[in-house]
Amino acid sequence: MLKEFREFIMRGNVLDLAVAVVIGAVFIAIINSLVGDIIMPIIGVLIGGLDFSGLSITMGSAVIGYGKFLQAVVNFLLVGFIMFLIIKSINRLERSLKKPKEETPLAPVTPEDIVLLREIRDLLKQR
Repeated sequence: MLKEFREFIMRGNVLDLAVAVVIGAVFIAIINSLVGDIIMPIIGVLIGGLDFSGLSITMGSAVIGYGKFLQAVVNFLLVGFIMFLIIKSINRLERSLKKPKEETPLAPVTPEDIVLLREIRDLLKQR
């Protein structure tokens, strides 16, 4: 059983997935910092410092914090838009790097025996 587990863990797909998860977690931290520390303060200045996270309704002893939900939705939309822009620019960059260079079409090369036969024909015409 230990041998099978080791073979399973050492498969390329599992290792690739592990690397992707780790890099994805770090990338999400970067995107969340970009949204939370840079974009949201700018939006807050533009809309007069409005922060949704403090909005709530009290119903009896229950507090419904719908503001946190609205803030999470706004953050989600911003993160999604930032990811869209990043992926779009990466795809554009990949397309420009993979664009085949235009090559001038070469004239077809005539085989040597055909060239010799044509020379013989031309010599016979001259006689």
